[in-house]
Amino acid sequence: MKKPHSIALVLAACLACTVAGVHAQPVELEGVKLEATSPAGSTTLTLNGAGLRTRAFFKVYVAGLYLPQKATDAQAVLAQKGPRRVVITMLRNVDAETFANALNDGLRDNHTEAQLAAFKAQMATLNTNLKLAGEAKKGDVIQLEYLPDLGSRVLVNRQVVGTPMAGDDFFTALLRIWLGDKPVDSGLKKGLLGG
Repeated sequence: MKKPHSIALVLAACLACTVAGVHAQPVELEGVKLEATSPAGSTTLTLNGAGLRTRAFFKVYVAGLYLPQKATDAQAVLAQKGPRRVVITMLRNVDAETFANALNDGLRDNHTEAQLAAFKAQMATLNTNLKLAGEAKKGDVIQLEYLPDLGSRVLVNRQVVGTPMAGDDFFTALLRIWLGDKPVDSGLKKGLLGG
């Protein structure tokens, strides 16, 4: 009696490993490869989804969303705490001011005036950091990430730019640019949610 039960457990464990392996695959989109997992301090983040940002028929960038736990619902993603990361790979050149303005527009579209007022200092730091980074060139990898011990920060080609921005609530606000009720690109939102 025990032997078949043990075999069933072993088979179930193997199946679980196989299924986990299937879900932990890198993704390639528009020639951009996004790894299945990414280290963030002592945590390993998992690629939740990826998508293409287009504007007026132009392919602007590929974005990938890395989270502690995968989720297909925007509210579930926004409720997550701990390290999180958006990885943007540029498909064309975009000057720093245009890039910063696009993020600011996304923040404004998804927050009330009172919420924006609460993030005024962080938004000013974000804009300064993006201007320090300069033009986002085709092939550049821009990361917006949150690490609990550091705050939200900007990295360009794995190099930290500027100063961190305090509060995990600000990073959640940044995520609403892509996952809020008025996302910058509805197709990209669907992709980031694994759709």
